[in-house]
Amino acid sequence: MQQAVRIAPSILSADFARLGEEVREVDRAGADWIHIDVMDGHFVPNITIGPDVIRALRPHSDLPFDVHLMIAPTDPYLEAFAEAGADIITTHVEASAHINRTVQHIKSLGKKAGVALNPGTPAQAIQPMLGDIDLVLVMTVNPGFGGQAFIPGQLDKIRELRARIDASGRTIDLEVDGGINKMLAPKAIAAGADALVAGSATFSGSDYGENIAALRGALSTAGRAAAFSG
Repeated sequence: MQQAVRIAPSILSADFARLGEEVREVDRAGADWIHIDVMDGHFVPNITIGPDVIRALRPHSDLPFDVHLMIAPTDPYLEAFAEAGADIITTHVEASAHINRTVQHIKSLGKKAGVALNPGTPAQAIQPMLGDIDLVLVMTVNPGFGGQAFIPGQLDKIRELRARIDASGRTIDLEVDGGINKMLAPKAIAAGADALVAGSATFSGSDYGENIAALRGALSTAGRAAAFSG
């Protein structure tokens, strides 16, 4: 059954010179999760942050830290991210030759395990893992940089993943990351998403509470008021 929608501001769009304060502000503004994008300049063409930054941010919010690892290899760093304060650790199916082993490792660390799919990866790639994972992350842009435009064709993938998750009978979050704004959020939710990563849509301007409220309002006006929290 589909869960209440969570909004997860991506700190990739935050002011890195005042990152702790930015995390506190989106926490107060009504975020559900804090989404943290980790990039290595190898798996994706950008370099962002590592475990030490996550550890430094942890005291600034009690919200779940939703850590998206866009790195390869992944396994050697899982313990460091878990110890730094991640609550959800998501790795890419494309980044590991043994993704089930990676998922089991994350679970052994006491964390929720997610699997991410790039735009070119089909929905059926997650089928063998539906018995183990806690989250599926659909990339609706090519990973590596914030501020990209949503790829409309990914809506069909979201619908297929929703059907596969529902058929599994398990509670698995279906998160969408890339180009989400108040116009596209209702489409992603209608397709079956129940968690939205919102970077630019949250951190633009100075009133983060207003931005998050606008996203929730967009969901409400789409006729899905019962499907979101807040």
